[in-house]
Amino acid sequence: MSSTHKPSQNNKSTKAGENSSGMTRRAFLGRSAMTAAATAGATTVSLAVISPKAEAGWWDVFEPAVPHTPVSIAPYYTAITVGTGYGSSVTALRLGEAGIDTLMIEMGQLWDQLASDGKVHCNMINADARSMWFKDRTEAPVSNILGLPLVDRNIDRYPGVLDTLSYDNMKVYLGRGVGGGSLVNGGMAVVPKRAFFEEILPDVGADDMYDRWYPLAQSMLHVNSVTDEVYESDYYQFSRMAETCAHKAGFQTSDVPNVYDFDYMAEEIAGNVEPSATANEVIYGNNHGKQSLDKNYIPQAIGTGNVTLRTMTRVASITQGANGVYTLQLETINVAGDIVERLSVQCRYLFLGAGTMGTTELLMRARETGALPALSDEIGQGWGNNGNFMVSIANPLWKLTGAKQSGMPVRGIDNWDDPEAQVFAEIAPFPAGIETYTSLFLAITNNPERGYMTYDATADNVRLHWGPDQSQPSFDAAKKVFDRYNKANYCHYRRGLFEGNQPYADFFTYHPLGGCLLGKATDLYGRLKGYDNLYTVDGSLIPGNVGVNPFLTITALAERNIHKILREDF
Repeated sequence: MSSTHKPSQNNKSTKAGENSSGMTRRAFLGRSAMTAAATAGATTVSLAVISPKAEAGWWDVFEPAVPHTPVSIAPYYTAITVGTGYGSSVTALRLGEAGIDTLMIEMGQLWDQLASDGKVHCNMINADARSMWFKDRTEAPVSNILGLPLVDRNIDRYPGVLDTLSYDNMKVYLGRGVGGGSLVNGGMAVVPKRAFFEEILPDVGADDMYDRWYPLAQSMLHVNSVTDEVYESDYYQFSRMAETCAHKAGFQTSDVPNVYDFDYMAEEIAGNVEPSATANEVIYGNNHGKQSLDKNYIPQAIGTGNVTLRTMTRVASITQGANGVYTLQLETINVAGDIVERLSVQCRYLFLGAGTMGTTELLMRARETGALPALSDEIGQGWGNNGNFMVSIANPLWKLTGAKQSGMPVRGIDNWDDPEAQVFAEIAPFPAGIETYTSLFLAITNNPERGYMTYDATADNVRLHWGPDQSQPSFDAAKKVFDRYNKANYCHYRRGLFEGNQPYADFFTYHPLGGCLLGKATDLYGRLKGYDNLYTVDGSLIPGNVGVNPFLTITALAERNIHKILREDF
């Protein structure tokens, strides 16, 4: 086996200031403060919906928790971060450590309350209102099981953890809640190939990124690699089988490091702790084991005593006064999505980390409405789906994938060095609860196609322009890899999983990137051109494709940028 993406090693030692679970004292205090502040204003009314209970096997009344009442905020902060994803969380922590009074604004809820089933999050098999952000039906990437519509189900509208934005020819998946996308991703924390990083971000010092900022991000996010004990268990039969097939076809495979605690997973498998990744918990949140941002960066930021978190609140508009102070108009919603409060807040330094789609929309609205007219024309350009392309493969009857499957991918086919088919295809689970003889792959391809966004004044939102043929390079590269894979292993493409009965899916992405490109719409540290003390800190900085799952790169880039900004701008 060849490992070309260097994995982070498991670190069993406990650093000074950490407890046995790796949580620092500051993070512990911050987590306690998050819960205490939220609980102080919590209501006791709950939303009753009808949902199936797996343990009962019959219909029962299910009550999700009501989001905490947002905490009161001051009229002015030195700094504000919009969003609580990777870039914003890094920024808030470093601002708080520097003694700067900072407000974090999040449109979703703090996921820390138990619903009537005793869990914070639901799983993928028995999804309920907690799954989706104000939707009437779930929208899983895989919509069918062997041609039967058994995956998605009707749900009641609720501020759930996963959202989808639908555009022409593309659907974008987003996390909603404190922690943003870290709540709903598969936790794959992969360092991109250095040569490709230097190609897409040639003016960002690769030496510093690979020697300093990537290791810091890995440490903060508790990145670790699957242990042999866990990988040899029944829960990774699907991965071992696909890896063996890849080797037979002449492909290299790589470890895929993860932020899920594989020591915890070992205890799950042994039956010593409550299962999470082995109990079909992934895209609608994990109740245990996963180091999402609400377990590390965010509580550490709040633990500085200088950071305030405001939830269930959306930024409607941004303006700047003659004195350079930014004013944000805010809208706070309740469990039904109704606006229950409108207020404004001001700051001197404004950091936008609302995700690729959210940040770009805020900036384009401000530019096109004349609120911030000097913003660059580059905003809205350079969008990409990170080359995302999902493939389903039907295995012969003697190649079993297993009824039990962990939700965390840990291996990938690495064909990136092939200029004719640059593909990094992670071996994904298909946890249907039965043997399906099906292998899934989330392929990340080197697709050079880029879309762009425009502002629709009538609808007051952005439109993504991504043509029906712009995924063709991804299709061509993936087909070369999996044609060879199938031929070597007596496999064929599996239909009946994705909409349209295709054996592949190129119509959605979990990895939207671009729209506010580093070095074009901003300087080389995320400072937006045209305005002082206005910054972008998220995936909108990255030009459409990073070759692997992007969140580790977003985290490392944010660490690099805020380090420079704190030294020079404050």
